[in-house]
Amino acid sequence: MSNIDQLIDEVIEREGGYVNHPADRGGPTNWGITETVARQQGYAGRMQDLPRATAAAIYRQLYWARPRFDQVAATAPKLAAELFDTGINMGIGMATSFLQRSLNALNRGGADYADIAVDRAIGPATLAALNAFLAKRGAAGEAVLIKACEALQGSHYLTLAERKPSQEAFLYGWLANRIGN
Repeated sequence: MSNIDQLIDEVIEREGGYVNHPADRGGPTNWGITETVARQQGYAGRMQDLPRATAAAIYRQLYWARPRFDQVAATAPKLAAELFDTGINMGIGMATSFLQRSLNALNRGGADYADIAVDRAIGPATLAALNAFLAKRGAAGEAVLIKACEALQGSHYLTLAERKPSQEAFLYGWLANRIGN
């Protein structure tokens, strides 16, 4: 799946409307968009009134096009969908680092392609490594790469909850709704 409109609809459905949970480090949120992000994108109204269309435009620009997940989708649409969702929840740099770390760990000691920098940005080297991996491993490889990224994501969630007990309020939901979906 790489239809960005469908991905945005799914994330907005999952995130729901306005929330301001006291333990949420993101603060006031509507449609999954934090107040900080909304303000950075020029939204000046009340967060309760953030238009769904504005949220969708933010998702498309900040969490799909800017990190180049759209370019990943050209060859690995399911992986791109995973990166998109992870980027929304953890930041696009973290999602990209999971991909880069996984590609490095799955290159069979450099036999399939050279290690790439874990620089948290998708550029030509990351895309070349992804394409080399997929050429070697095919569709089954995409599924394994997703599992590797999800394993890193799950580990990160557990670490957050261990380090900041206030985040335990979200751990179950993160694991239930963000891993393997």
